[in-house]
Amino acid sequence: MPTILDAIRQHGRDRKLPTGLAGAAFWLIVSFVLCWLLSLIPGETGTFFRVLQFLVGLGILGVGLPLVVRFIRNRMMWSLRNKLIITYLLIGLAPVVLVVTFVTISGYIAAGQFAIHLADTRVQAELDQIGADNAGRAARIAHFIATQAPGNSSATTSQVEEINDIEHLTAMAEQRSYLHLHRSLEAFINGAPLTLPKNAAYGGAPLGLPAWATELKGGSFRSVVLDGSEIYLVAIEQQRMNDGRLFTLLTRLPVNGAFMEIVAEGLGHAGVRVESAADDRPVGSRSASSMMGSSRTRTREISGGTEPPPVNIADIRVPFLSTTTVIDWDTGKPDSLPIYVDSRPSLLYLQLFGSSLGGVVTSTIRTGLFILCFLFVLIENLALVMAWRLSSTMTASVSDLYDATLHVDSGNLNHRIAVSRTDQLADLSRSFNQMTLSLQRLLGEQQEKERLQNELSIAQEVQANLFPSSVRDLPTLELHGVCRPARSVSGDYYDFIVFYQDMQNGQPGRTEAGVGIALGDISGKGISAALLMATLHSAVRAYRFASEEVVYAESSVAGLTVSRDGRAGDSGELFASPGRIMALLNRHLYRSTTPEKYATLFLAHYDAATSWLTYSNAGQLPPLLLGRDGAVRRLDKGGTVVGLMDGMQYEEGRFKMESGDILVAYSDGVTEPENDFGDFGEERLMEVVSRYRDQPLHIISGQVMQALDAWIGADEQPDDITLVLARQV
Repeated sequence: MPTILDAIRQHGRDRKLPTGLAGAAFWLIVSFVLCWLLSLIPGETGTFFRVLQFLVGLGILGVGLPLVVRFIRNRMMWSLRNKLIITYLLIGLAPVVLVVTFVTISGYIAAGQFAIHLADTRVQAELDQIGADNAGRAARIAHFIATQAPGNSSATTSQVEEINDIEHLTAMAEQRSYLHLHRSLEAFINGAPLTLPKNAAYGGAPLGLPAWATELKGGSFRSVVLDGSEIYLVAIEQQRMNDGRLFTLLTRLPVNGAFMEIVAEGLGHAGVRVESAADDRPVGSRSASSMMGSSRTRTREISGGTEPPPVNIADIRVPFLSTTTVIDWDTGKPDSLPIYVDSRPSLLYLQLFGSSLGGVVTSTIRTGLFILCFLFVLIENLALVMAWRLSSTMTASVSDLYDATLHVDSGNLNHRIAVSRTDQLADLSRSFNQMTLSLQRLLGEQQEKERLQNELSIAQEVQANLFPSSVRDLPTLELHGVCRPARSVSGDYYDFIVFYQDMQNGQPGRTEAGVGIALGDISGKGISAALLMATLHSAVRAYRFASEEVVYAESSVAGLTVSRDGRAGDSGELFASPGRIMALLNRHLYRSTTPEKYATLFLAHYDAATSWLTYSNAGQLPPLLLGRDGAVRRLDKGGTVVGLMDGMQYEEGRFKMESGDILVAYSDGVTEPENDFGDFGEERLMEVVSRYRDQPLHIISGQVMQALDAWIGADEQPDDITLVLARQV
């Protein structure tokens, strides 16, 4: 025994408790069993655990369903054969179930609506008949009353005889239409009841004439009315007599079981439901119910007709409920009254088609339905056979594809699937073979692309080194520049070239004498523009070094010991004339590049001692000078683009920068981005610069970039963005 217990303990230690959904299901089952045991305790404690057991059962159901789905998917649905069987069942049964469901629901709605429509049509037909009879009767009675002396509210003997004649004719008309239906008459003059002979009315408590009906618009009213818990068909006809009095004749027909028998004739069973108070007081409309302040009501049902036995198994009972509009007799406001009809399809079929489609036509339709059902079963069987035959070819093709994927996964791209069929599955195998060929080609292209990407990364790194890595401000001028390429490399160009001179008063050391500012935009984008940008950068720097060479030629030692940033000798003489440098650059690019290559360029020279700035603009968007007073000046003197035509001359502009002036030079990638509101434009650029003009230049630059990003939105950056800022201290 100890050996068995030890084995059980060892087995328990080796097996781990389930986790995830399985673990949750395990602990929920344990909790369910525990709650079931505790629910056996009598009293409130047992009741509490029974409720808790129910909640835990719901949790087991919620956790168990995903586990069952996972089991079916991972175990039962792993096999392709099982998946195909499920697929065939879904393809074959799902449309049938959907069609049958749709036809059943549509047929039920159509049958119920048709039955309600027939019942409502019969009610309206009887109401129209009552209205027509009431109109003729009102004209005759009004004529008789008009012959009476004023103030006499009773009918004369001759008038009584006439009224009796009318009664006789009316009774005959009613007998011709329906039996056991009795109408009641009430007459009023100027809203006051008019006494009629006893035989002129058909009994029943009088409805009276409510205030809203004393003078009707149009002089006529026909509707179903609700008086408390009683329902009537009411027709009112009013006529103005010669003496100005208004004669009103009211005819009513109670809606009772006899009337509902007539409505339900040929339909089955029909009725209406009226709510009344629990103490048998009439509730009437919803407003009356709310005034009573009680929700304890009971429903009174007025119905008639009987349900005939079914003709066949498909001739089921069709109950349908709807509402019809009634008028509250006390208020004259419309209300809704529930009406229902319990019928059968055979009755509705007879009402819809009558007896005209009986005999041969009906038999033909029935035979056609049987033929359609037979064809449907035949098609389903053929589909099953075809699916069974296709399954073998599908499983074979999938097996071949699976084996081929294992070869590809192992790196053998030379493996091919043997194909002998001509169906779509065979084309799939051929496509797999073509895919392996494409993979071999794409791998080679990917390797070539990676090589080009590495070279492009090197080019991007080289170009990044061409831009000023760190900008050193002058004592009188702050400088800042930024370039954000649209692609990996940029065709925009900017540079700061600082010039130095010896300290005055015999003091050792050197100080900044000025700075050259360059901003250019090369035609095109990508690698070609980046290469031309490097050419332009080298040419500008070469002219700077050319001027330095004159200084260094006096001493070879000085040339060997000069620092790489060019802080040796006064090298600013040549840059003091940007127009001259622009002409030299134009000749250099024209003679060393293809005709379609050119560049826009802005060059400026700033003298730190005098704060004078000399510039020349070769087709670049004119930089803007924002003064302390908010005035904006455009720097547009210069000439055409460089590199397009030889022998061009460039004008120069010159002005003195005052404290707080900001020079804003930019490429077209700053002002030309578009959205639904148009271009970003110079106005928005200067608005941002003006708003943050007292902030550090890198803050101003960052705000401009944020405004551009917001303007562009989710679209791709259309062009290189370059911005150069210089502020006089």
